[in-house]
Amino acid sequence: MDLSTAIWRKSSHSGGSGGQCVEVALNLPGVVAVRDSKGVGGPAVLATPHEWRRFLAVLRNL
Repeated sequence: MDLSTAIWRKSSHSGGSGGQCVEVALNLPGVVAVRDSKGVGGPAVLATPHEWRRFLAVLRNL
């Protein structure tokens, strides 16, 4: 999938110390993309919006 038009947003839980940082792109039709902000040229994980909402719901219940 072409992610060149993705608008990436860093997680508010990512620290400024260069540690574990996650970015999410929600502007792509029918897909949510997630990547490591330290490796922006690397792979991204893709999910449907439904899968993404389910993933977040599970995290909130941990």
